[in-house]
Amino acid sequence: MNTPAHHRSGVRDVIAYNWPLYATGLAACAGSAALHGRLPGPLRPLARAGTLAATGLLASTTLATWLVYDRSGLYDFDWLDELLPAPPAAHLVVGTGLDETSGPLAARWPASRQTTVDLYDPAVMTEGSVRRARRRVPPPAHALPGEPHALPVPDASTDAVFLVFSAHELRHAAERQRLFAECARTLRPGGRLVLVEHLRDAANTAVFGPGAWHFYPRSTWLDLAAGAGLTPSAERRVARLVTAFAFRRGTDT
Repeated sequence: MNTPAHHRSGVRDVIAYNWPLYATGLAACAGSAALHGRLPGPLRPLARAGTLAATGLLASTTLATWLVYDRSGLYDFDWLDELLPAPPAAHLVVGTGLDETSGPLAARWPASRQTTVDLYDPAVMTEGSVRRARRRVPPPAHALPGEPHALPVPDASTDAVFLVFSAHELRHAAERQRLFAECARTLRPGGRLVLVEHLRDAANTAVFGPGAWHFYPRSTWLDLAAGAGLTPSAERRVARLVTAFAFRRGTDT
């Protein structure tokens, strides 16, 4: 199997994917600063506060992105040793537009049979950031097309399934439920579903502000796993702002 070149998004890539948001933030900062001197005295503190808030949010978001994607070992995947009991003989990588997982995992486990499935549907996943990321990092040639309710993988054929920053792109709850059920179906008894996501929690909200509402709370993922018959087996924080879960399939799933 030909594996794609390893691409790991850094802060410059993330800004390129989301440049309209950064442009809007910079415009808000510039607009508030320009208006400050023209406003009546009582309104100037509000304009100053708005400028500081917009500047602070841009700075904290950029710094957090740099720490997570450029400085941490997130895509080295060394932290997987704490989540998986042994290297998988076969593993599945499920993406939703941007695949930065299959390459590093194929290099980490060259003897493991890897299947990569791409769920990207431009009619459903309409966010511009996903389109721009996909143009910048095309999917690997070996990726198979799939749908949340129909992964092209046989029953009980994998030891590990990876959803790395992909499940949150399914914005409808029913689609996420179907995906988790499909992941459970493909797992052998004792296999693990590894989910990696930012959470809508205090730490991410403090850093990303309103952007944290693009993420889901921890309880959402726990409920989805339970609904698919998967049991939490391990959890750890990566780079302080990212949470990695491992959910285990029991013998009766």
